[in-house]
Amino acid sequence: MVLDLVVIGTAITLGPLHNSAFILLLSSRRGVRQGLAFLLSWLANLITVIAVVVLLTSGQPPARHSAPSTAATAAKLAIGLALVLYGTYRRRRPPRPHGPPRWAARIDNASPVTAAGLAWLLQPWGLVGAGAATAVDANLSTLADWLALTGYCLLATLSLIVMETYTVWAPTAANARLNALRNWVGQHQEQLIVTLALIAGLWLTARSIYELVA
Repeated sequence: MVLDLVVIGTAITLGPLHNSAFILLLSSRRGVRQGLAFLLSWLANLITVIAVVVLLTSGQPPARHSAPSTAATAAKLAIGLALVLYGTYRRRRPPRPHGPPRWAARIDNASPVTAAGLAWLLQPWGLVGAGAATAVDANLSTLADWLALTGYCLLATLSLIVMETYTVWAPTAANARLNALRNWVGQHQEQLIVTLALIAGLWLTARSIYELVA
């Protein structure tokens, strides 16, 4: 479970779409406050999904090859296959120019509520679902699994935490470097999406097949 959560959390935190949007928020007039609203909403979404899973399982993993266990593994397999197909489709699709999103022009006037809603919209829900399906195996009677779930939520938020902290402590340097990073991400967005989708998808597919047949 721990290794699966590390792979999923890393794929989430490196996603180019939400990181680019977050940098735009940090560059706005009330960037720190906007960024904090986005970050807290992002983290709250992850925690809520995990909390729902824990409530459904009562903090005890289902028996191996039982109906709930098989259903969770099948869900991970479906998500993994979908990611592989999506990554393959994006890789073969002719390149398209990526202009700034429509909402970028209105970012300076956005409220913290809008920033929080944007975090919800940009969350990669397929990967979040894979994390939820993996959390079914958590045994909350052990400290290790508590730490694993906490670490997963923080890892999936790590890029936002780093950028928010950097902006608070060194706003001028952060603005220049983060905008340079956003430009680089924009230029390599397709490659990043394809790579993350294929790596996470192949990992989830292979692991799920192993769990189903082992």
